[in-house]
Amino acid sequence: MTITSDFLRIAKERGYIHQTSDEAELDAALNKGGLTAYIGYDCTADSLHVGHLMPTMLLRLLQKTGGKPIALIGGGTTKVGDPSGKDDARQLLTDEVIETNKVGIRRTFEALLDFNAGALMLDNAEWLDGLRYIPFLRDIGRHFSVNRMLTMDSVRLRLEREQPLSFLEFNYMLLQSYDFLELHRRHGAVLQMGGSDQWGNIIMGAELIRRVAGGHAHVLTTPLLTTASGAKMGKTASGAVWLNPDRLSPYDYWQYWRNTEDADVGRFLALFTELPMEEVRRLGALAGAEINEAKKILATEATAILHGRAAADAAAETARRAFEQGEAAETLPSLVATLPAGIIDLLAEAKLVASKGEARRLMAQGGVRLNDAPVSDVAAIVTVADLRDGAAKLSLGRKKHLLVRPG
Repeated sequence: MTITSDFLRIAKERGYIHQTSDEAELDAALNKGGLTAYIGYDCTADSLHVGHLMPTMLLRLLQKTGGKPIALIGGGTTKVGDPSGKDDARQLLTDEVIETNKVGIRRTFEALLDFNAGALMLDNAEWLDGLRYIPFLRDIGRHFSVNRMLTMDSVRLRLEREQPLSFLEFNYMLLQSYDFLELHRRHGAVLQMGGSDQWGNIIMGAELIRRVAGGHAHVLTTPLLTTASGAKMGKTASGAVWLNPDRLSPYDYWQYWRNTEDADVGRFLALFTELPMEEVRRLGALAGAEINEAKKILATEATAILHGRAAADAAAETARRAFEQGEAAETLPSLVATLPAGIIDLLAEAKLVASKGEARRLMAQGGVRLNDAPVSDVAAIVTVADLRDGAAKLSLGRKKHLLVRPG
């Protein structure tokens, strides 16, 4: 079929869509203008990470094409825990930790969405915390078949692996469906989006809207993203790639995208930048040494969307000075330490490595340098004598650098 709505056309062209409940009906609804859609995010940390970025880019696209995006924070559902993709139960968080996490997550949404132009951030604790158990079971629970719930991937996979699934977690899909119903009633939401692993849960929410409110709702899921080598998107040896700058500096965020595998450059330019697709295709087709220029553009454009153009350009310039000119740029990530200090300890403290054991292995392989000179002694230290203009430069491979400053 021919797609005529801007949102659906662009989303398909850029690779955001894995599955929709009824593409023709959704396209028609989008063409009426002002469609309200939402994505849910639980508050398990005080920042979102790169794994959340693709669906959030969809909310951003929806707003840019005339829709009304809702970022739904799971202040209520976080107290239960989504079993999807998990081998065991999530750690239950206190109300205080959840509130702190909500504040941090809002910072990401403020960078990607325009709350002055109709975007909303809501908290499902507003309606979930006050639910009465018996009325909820009578009004909502009766619309759910346990037989069907047992077939959902989030439940089925845990049971097949003989891994425990608490009754608390089993209720999660009811609460997620109820969120869709409440947002439909309160804000006219008719589309829920999420990762492809959420398909079954979201469909149940759309069916609940039909049964309880007599409304018609739509479902759209994004593909689960892995790199060309099969690695999970957003995971590195040092941990998650966080979106908030106090968890991961704009420079390190830039470096994450700069280190993209060659085969992923075109796909990531389409998903994580807003460059025209003609330019995306041109850059993605580059090969050999030229692909490195495409990676730099990817890194700068992706960083600009999240952290602003000035921070992106500064990160690109820092990288150019550090890697192309060999300078210890003042804007490199830095660590204040009491000197003398062991290089192994400094690398671990700065989280340039996942463990001290990894640092020792890399050092033995010649991958560690102090002020651009190779270091092979695992007992080597940084002293005041190593300072150059007030800092010593530690390098891990060609692309990870750290300024150590005395404190």
